[in-house]
This record gives sequence, C-alpha cells and structure tokens, in this order.
Amino acid sequence: MTGRRVVFYLLLNIFVSALVTGSILFFYDRSHRADCAVPLGLSTLPGSTALSPSSGGVKVNIVNIVGAGTAGSEMVVIQNVGSEALVLTGWQLKDSQGDAYTFPQLTLYPRGSVQVHTGVGQDSAVDLYWGRSNPVWTTGELATLYDVSGAARAFYPVP
Repeated sequence: MTGRRVVFYLLLNIFVSALVTGSILFFYDRSHRADCAVPLGLSTLPGSTALSPSSGGVKVNIVNIVGAGTAGSEMVVIQNVGSEALVLTGWQLKDSQGDAYTFPQLTLYPRGSVQVHTGVGQDSAVDLYWGRSNPVWTTGELATLYDVSGAARAFYPVP
C-alpha cells in the first residue's frame, strides 16, 4: 500500500509542478509580449508617438532581433506574412542612428523569411550578411524596414 501512495504523490507532484510552471510562463508571456514586438500598423512604443507604416498591400514583419550588441551573433529575422511574393531588392533595414543595410536582389515568398546577419559571411537565399565587424543593434532602439520609395513598412524595438 505504501508503494502506491508514493507513486500517487510523485505523480501529483509532477502534475502540480507542471501546472504552476506553465501558468507562470503563460502570464509572463502575456505581460511581456508588448516588449518584444511592435505589431505592424498598430504600434506605439512607451513614451513615443504612434508609429504606422505606410499603407499598401505589403505585409512584412521584422520578427526578431537576436544577439543585439554582439556583431558575430546579431541577426534580424524578416518575414513575408502576406499571400504574394515580395521583392526586397533595394529595400533598407535601418537602426536609430541611420546605419543602413540595403537588400540585394531578393524575392521573399509568402510565409518565407530571411535572416540579416550583422557580421561577415556568404549570402544565401535565407541568410544575408551586412559585413560589419562592429555591432549595429542596441537595446531600446528601433529597427525600421523601408521599401524602395523610402516608406516605412515594419518596425521592431530592440529588446
């Protein structure tokens, strides 16, 4: 009888631990989600004026910025969330200081994404390299994606 009780309490402990951990992660994600992304078209940053990209059928997001402050690991992930192919040739990705990366000939297909690395490397269809030895992104600044006409199409505050 004692063995069954031990197994029961172990299973109960596992269940309660998983429930508590899941709840904490859920509420943490809900309360900090706004810190990690600025939704296209609706976004405002704390203490700033409203940001709204130019109108049009273009649906592109800056999904994430990884490794801010470390040139060798900095990377910006951009995704086409629209239903049509998007030609990014000549578009620019800029930081708050005006440092700009200009996209080479590139078509981003629906649901496709591309990673723009700050460091040096060989460009491919999914990985592009800025070729810089110093980091570009700092916490708190705003990354902005501009189309060829200079219209802002996506924003992302660097976490």
